[in-house]
Amino acid sequence: MRSLIAAALLVQGVQGFYLPGVNPYSFSEGEAVKLKVNKMTSQKTLLPVDYYRLPFCQPEGGPKMDHENLGEFLAGDRIESSPYRINMKVDMYCEQLCISNLGRGEQKGVSPNKMVRAIRKNYHNNWIVDNIPAASKVEDDTTVTTRYWQGFPVGFIAKDTKRAYVHNHVNIEIQYHSVETEPEKGRIVRFTVEPFSIKHDFEASADDDDAEEGTVKGFKVADITNPIESCNPGMSAKQHTRYEMIYARGREPQPASGRVLFTYDVIWTENPELHWASRWDIYLSMDNAIPAKVHWLSILNSLVIVVVLSAMIGAILVRNLRRDFGRYNRLATDEEKAEDLEEFGWKLVHADVFRPPSFSPLLLAVCCGTGAQLFCMSILTVLFSAMGFLSPSNRGALIMAQLLLYVLMGSVAGYVTSRLYKTFKGK
Repeated sequence: MRSLIAAALLVQGVQGFYLPGVNPYSFSEGEAVKLKVNKMTSQKTLLPVDYYRLPFCQPEGGPKMDHENLGEFLAGDRIESSPYRINMKVDMYCEQLCISNLGRGEQKGVSPNKMVRAIRKNYHNNWIVDNIPAASKVEDDTTVTTRYWQGFPVGFIAKDTKRAYVHNHVNIEIQYHSVETEPEKGRIVRFTVEPFSIKHDFEASADDDDAEEGTVKGFKVADITNPIESCNPGMSAKQHTRYEMIYARGREPQPASGRVLFTYDVIWTENPELHWASRWDIYLSMDNAIPAKVHWLSILNSLVIVVVLSAMIGAILVRNLRRDFGRYNRLATDEEKAEDLEEFGWKLVHADVFRPPSFSPLLLAVCCGTGAQLFCMSILTVLFSAMGFLSPSNRGALIMAQLLLYVLMGSVAGYVTSRLYKTFKGK
């Protein structure tokens, strides 16, 4: 009877258990959805840049730093709030964000502004919604490409003029999956950003004064004098911003200088096929951007090299051992017996395995102990990752787990070091 009660309690405990970082959150219709910004990264330089070091729009009252753990801090993450207003299942059309002064224009002999320098260094924005990073959607005349790594670019360099243009409009596309037990609620399963560069000719509000370089006027509404279809309030049917609107005849991209109006669209789409538990799969596989066969070919190539080199070393060792054994087993003459007083061949080194080093045996013992510590830490980290305890949705968990396991495996390092040092007759 006691065993049955214990089994029932165990089953109940398993049903109520959640791994860290994987507890879903369900949004009600109209509920505010926070869009957070992270550090900007570049493919040309390893130096990350804080998002608000550039003159982007800031939230009212200034950006607020998100609570970070030690792993996020060591990884260089700087997650902050943003001024983008998003509500669950509420589409938005060419919503105006703010007017920002990006600084002086590009001229020969003049140092470019911060935005131009960031664009030329190929910096990318990294946004976060419901703890999933933004994918980047790039569209041209024939294809649409979506990338699930490295965010989306701040701007681009024109191929003809070699001038920098800023992405001052984004289409924020969010997919959700309805909760089976609560159909009126939904869970976010995908987050994609499609950036555009639109040169808005506008007249700011009456209370909008000229801002100095590097300053941002927050949440100011302007009248656009050359609106595209999605930004035209006179249109009877609302439309989301499309590629055809941006590159229509007479339209120009927005240079990364002067006073710029930032706008955005929000597009909500239900995805009944993609469940919340599988939303990270496409990020881990990078949407099969690198074919799996490439990994298998690399592994096979490495195995072939290891086998060939091992076979060469084995053949050399076997050849030397056979020669030595043949010399030991043959009948020796009186002259050869006199010469065989000294050992030769493998007998010269058969006892060197247990001979302590002549220089600092303690140093060798410490190095072996540190190696055992790192090896055990790596094995346990891989094991916990395979079991699902180190979820990618729990930012910084991997670095924190490595630090914790490294400290705990200090006992292994101490044991291996002391054991080897004692073997070397150390005092």
